[in-house]
Amino acid sequence: MQALLVFLSIAALSLLASSRALDPGRFPALARLAASGFLFVLLGILLGPSVAGVLTERHLEALRPVMALGLGTAGVLLGLNLEPRLLRLLPRPVYLAALAHSGTAFFFVALPLLVPLIFTSVRGLLGAVGAAAMLGAAASLSSGHSAVLAWRSGRLDRARGLGVALLTMLDDAVGLGVLALALMLGAASNVGEGLGLVCLALLLGVMCGALLAFLTHALKDLAELTTVTLGGVVLVSGAAAYLRVSPLLAGVACGATLAVVGGRTSERVARALGRVERPVFLVLVFLVGCAVHARDYWGWALMPAFVGLRFLGKMLGGRFARRLVQHTLVLPPRLGYALIAQGGLALCLVAEYGMLVPGVLAPRVLDVVVMGAVVNELLAGQAFQYVVDPPRGMSSASSTDGDKVAA
Repeated sequence: MQALLVFLSIAALSLLASSRALDPGRFPALARLAASGFLFVLLGILLGPSVAGVLTERHLEALRPVMALGLGTAGVLLGLNLEPRLLRLLPRPVYLAALAHSGTAFFFVALPLLVPLIFTSVRGLLGAVGAAAMLGAAASLSSGHSAVLAWRSGRLDRARGLGVALLTMLDDAVGLGVLALALMLGAASNVGEGLGLVCLALLLGVMCGALLAFLTHALKDLAELTTVTLGGVVLVSGAAAYLRVSPLLAGVACGATLAVVGGRTSERVARALGRVERPVFLVLVFLVGCAVHARDYWGWALMPAFVGLRFLGKMLGGRFARRLVQHTLVLPPRLGYALIAQGGLALCLVAEYGMLVPGVLAPRVLDVVVMGAVVNELLAGQAFQYVVDPPRGMSSASSTDGDKVAA
């Protein structure tokens, strides 16, 4: 009954999001949350155990396989987006710029918040370091969907929109790397065992990716390809959940393996998965919202610090990134404002961390990041206006010259 309620709620919100009642001109904040999927997070919080209690802790435990499937699907899609040819063509300053803006936000959040986490940790310094690293990893991530939508609508030139999207795509690697490190520190009784669990997840993903590439390389029918692809995603997600390793990391390894050895087939697999990406994502973020402990006062106390420190880190990191690629990549003058939106991967990281790491800090990290991501999504709508509107004194000739450099 509760699983049926999940899908009915998602269907109802999908209809609401597509209706005229959520016209961006009348309700910009609500329309932005609906478009990004974060409105489903709020619904999950309201229906979850800590507020209305429609879904209890027992129900969420029964729905863990569904969450593992969502995390595995997200990981496979991320891995498929790793195009080796494109990554080889990117110059070094682009990688340095992505590392600059993500790394600055990471340290701005992780180091100050380590202090209160140490005092509230029952797993000692190592557990607090892992929790602070996860907060920093979530802060380092940014979403480029605002920039892409802006250049498609003509409010931002194409070169700058794609430049922002490229940087935000590369910072995903930082978040995934920190997740692997945090799982090594907290998912097992010692670091060596944690390293073994992470390696097992990656090995499982590589094996499933190779198997999926073998099964799909000769398929021509789209329906058959979609069926086999979904079966492969279920296989890697279910196996990871059964072995108590990370479905997200296993999915990334699966998708990356398929992208490397699958050739043109990987593009068809990505299109097949794209058909189910949106509903799977909405189910996942709904369940993540249900897992939020809205009555954890420590989470509410840390959330404003998380949002504020991340904002400062993105502002400073955006300046560093523009200096590093000023002759290589065209970026908006106020790049930091384009990096405020956090995106869904941050929710995937903390959901994975909460599933695999015991103790009180993992749920607290989830609370802070989920509530902070909703606030950041609302802030991003206002902040992006500073990206679209050029700074005073900037001539149109300089903008044209920048576009020529990008070309």
